Amino acid sequence: MRSTFIKRQPVLAVACALALGVFSATASAQRMDPNEKALLLDTRGAPVMSGDLCWHTGYGPAPLWTAGCYAERPVPVAQYVVPVAAPAPTPAPVVVAAAAPLPVYEKVAFDANVLFDSNKSVLRPADRDTLDAFVSKMSGLESQSVMAIGYADRMGTDASNQILSEKRVGAVKSYLVSKGVAADKIKTSAWGETRPSTAAAECKDANNAKNVACMQPDRHVSIEISGTRLAK
Repeated sequence: MRSTFIKRQPVLAVACALALGVFSATASAQRMDPNEKALLLDTRGAPVMSGDLCWHTGYGPAPLWTAGCYAERPVPVAQYVVPVAAPAPTPAPVVVAAAAPLPVYEKVAFDANVLFDSNKSVLRPADRDTLDAFVSKMSGLESQSVMAIGYADRMGTDASNQILSEKRVGAVKSYLVSKGVAADKIKTSAWGETRPSTAAAECKDANNAKNVACMQPDRHVSIEISGTRLAK
């Protein structure tokens, strides 16, 4: 019985020794720093290299475990960034010039009256002043048309008064032309004594100075002008 027990003791010892060795190795492996084989990275996140070898954090300057230098750290993959289209430039505002206002014309009409001495067709100084003022009003007048009509009083014959009225209106036209008015713009007419400005009952005295003065309004030339002018 004792000899059998002695033969089995070495076998048990060996088994115990193996068990202790396995336990010790396991414990040693459990005590190993998990960061010993971690790669040493620089500030950019890339492994620190020494030639073709990588540095590891758990082994100081000795470059070990180089086979997994790049395998232990995945190579970063650049992410695709969808390009953002630049905003379209804002079109410059279109400046539309205001349309020039259309010219506005107004109708203009005025007249003048030139008096003559008895049995005369010569313009007096006062008559020239009247005609000068008339011409000045015509400045800037477009599409103008001048109408001059001569008259005579009732003294003398009808024939002589008709001729006298024609001479008077002719004198007025000549003066206007001399001041720059186009001759073809001036229309003339003569009525003699047929259209007096005074009534027969007003000047019924004999042919004397009093009657001559009474009929003064009948010895005249009336001038009328009409046209258009740019409104101010």
